[in-house]
Amino acid sequence: MVKAHTGDADRLRDEVAAVEGVESVHIVAGDVDLIAKVRVESPAEVREIAATTVRNLDGVEDTHTYVAME
Repeated sequence: MVKAHTGDADRLRDEVAAVEGVESVHIVAGDVDLIAKVRVESPAEVREIAATTVRNLDGVEDTHTYVAME
């Protein structure tokens, strides 16, 4: 889940979608602006995508990561 700076959601949707491992990105209403679904082989890859790549994109205010266990 990605919280974007005002006005950056459309641009960020495209930038997050271009990240390797990201399957889909949707703009949503509520406490966050984007929900991205990633498919990876290990928890370390989740950290690399969410905490490093996405979080460092210009316009990202905050991220929250949830891992599906099944």
